Amino acid sequence: MTLASASFGVSAMSDYAHDWALVDVETSGLVARRDRVLSVAVVTIGPDGEQTGEFSTLLNPGCDPGPVDVHGLTPERLRGAPTFDQVAGRIGAMLQDRVLVAHNAQFDYDFLAHEFARARMWLPVSQRLCTLALNRQVDPPTNDMKLGTLAAHYGVPQVKAHDALDDTRVLAGILRASLREAARLDLPLPLVACPPRAESQFTPKPSKTPCAYRNPGRLVPGGPLQQGMKIAITGETAHARAELVGRAVAAGLNMMTTVSRHTSALVTNEPASDSAKARRAIAEGVPVIDEHTFLRLLTDVRTGTAHEATAATAAVLAPVREPATSATSATTQVPAEAPVSTTGSATPVPATPVPAAPVPAAPVPAAPVPAVPVLPALSPGVSDPAPRLPANENPVTTSNEPLRGRRVLVLGGVHADAVAARTRVVELGGSAAINLSASVTDVVLLVGGPKDRRMNRITALELPVHDAHWLTAPTAADQGTAAVRRAQDPQVMPRGGVIDLPMPHGTPAPDWYVTASWAPQVDCEIDVVAFILDEDEQVTVDEDFIFYGAPESTAGTVRLLTGGPAEQTIALDLASLPPATRKVVVAAAIDSATTFGTAGAIQIGAAPGSSGAPLARATLDAATTERTMLLAEIYRRGPLWRLRAVGQGYDHGLGALARGYGVDIAD
Repeated sequence: MTLASASFGVSAMSDYAHDWALVDVETSGLVARRDRVLSVAVVTIGPDGEQTGEFSTLLNPGCDPGPVDVHGLTPERLRGAPTFDQVAGRIGAMLQDRVLVAHNAQFDYDFLAHEFARARMWLPVSQRLCTLALNRQVDPPTNDMKLGTLAAHYGVPQVKAHDALDDTRVLAGILRASLREAARLDLPLPLVACPPRAESQFTPKPSKTPCAYRNPGRLVPGGPLQQGMKIAITGETAHARAELVGRAVAAGLNMMTTVSRHTSALVTNEPASDSAKARRAIAEGVPVIDEHTFLRLLTDVRTGTAHEATAATAAVLAPVREPATSATSATTQVPAEAPVSTTGSATPVPATPVPAAPVPAAPVPAAPVPAVPVLPALSPGVSDPAPRLPANENPVTTSNEPLRGRRVLVLGGVHADAVAARTRVVELGGSAAINLSASVTDVVLLVGGPKDRRMNRITALELPVHDAHWLTAPTAADQGTAAVRRAQDPQVMPRGGVIDLPMPHGTPAPDWYVTASWAPQVDCEIDVVAFILDEDEQVTVDEDFIFYGAPESTAGTVRLLTGGPAEQTIALDLASLPPATRKVVVAAAIDSATTFGTAGAIQIGAAPGSSGAPLARATLDAATTERTMLLAEIYRRGPLWRLRAVGQGYDHGLGALARGYGVDIAD
């Protein structure tokens, strides 16, 4: 089968013609640095879409094969199979000078990279393409993005699911069909350079055991320690630091790597030290005790209050209306004590360094208010065009939403006009698109819109095109015929909107994937990051800052995945997060002087599972001069987890944002 079709010949597909190596692996688990590949299949395809080679084999992993009920590969079937190092040379030859293609390509790439490393070889892949990411751009009318679902949609026969060779043959058909759709829509391919930047610098550290107790506050002079108190240590100590930390953790204390206003006490033998921790303790009024006093207090630590366990409770997806909170009461000035360095530190370093000059206030959230999470403030001078949803307000009815079920692409206009137009689309019940896809039903042209490079393709697709006046009062009569969509389109969330994340009864809770996407950029890169926060909205350890240089928390519960140059995902295993984790904040940062007002809108979608259809989607575009933006918060509310679309920005860089959440960015 070739890539050509009746409507798009090979000449029209020239931008999509590569030598491809399609890969599928079956594994003993989900963690590449720990688990092993049990079977691998590779199918090579030329630029014309014709198959040029095929190879598959079972592998002897030398360990337990894991979930046999999923992949069917028992120890008996694997006995006598070659080890990976025995076939690595042949696999490498098939991958050499080709683009690696897989469904959820980062998974397959990571497993192969680790297997090649164990074999003391280098994985010869310089680019990869994820068919999941490609189809998220195409956005076909399917109920999810699973391999079998896409195969049925594109008419590709599937014989045996979870068989590496059959899955790879199915993937070949999906790739051909997806490339034809990408060419029809004139979409850029989401190619990812390999290896990803800084990947080789990421070495997971042993996970810190989360503290089981709530923070009772400051140590009272002359009073006892209490379980849950946040304790930091600085300077030289007579006892080994590891011993002090180990004894304190065993006693139920929460040992921190930074000092903040939430710290209960700082332990130091040099109270006049010029260390960043000591200076911060003085500035915040944190009690300071010496090592001898600390050891004495450890002999009688009072009982603390345990965190409440969170039960997985099923919830129906619906907008949740919460009272508005003041956005101006949640900031604290950042002390200029720990400038960012890009070298010489084992501490994760953000992509955007903080200038030596004083930076604007970092978003240190205020102390938590019961039942209502507090949003950090907007940066100075930034308006809030999308007020938060009032409490207990019901969604407007369909009769008041003439654009319900429609996806509208706005082209042209200055930034403020484009933001207003997309906001109006959401007010009318529609979904605001940021890129052309198969789901776009209408196009609105503002000033300069007719000159957009996508207009030729929009005309060829015969999409309805409107001027700005159409958004004042669109009616059913002038909308044309809506595109056929999936059975359940995503819930459209306005900025500030909140939804409950459903948790099933009786079955394992799925990982949740929050995917951020944007228009391809020429002059800058956008990085998506995450912060795992406790009840004081601070990280517990620096490894709770997830970014491109440390793309996974040490426990593997929060991970950064890259699907292309204009898409990144934060994957969250909410069921495995400890009770002490109260919130995960997802943010984006620009690594240059470019601002989000120039880069344009960011769209976020929340989906259960890597191949799930998004249950909710929001378009965030209120930023103007900002270089960092809070995209979403995933936080506990009683027995539930909730997701809030935030969309608030800051003029300072990623370093100041990280320090505001307690990350120790050292010299």
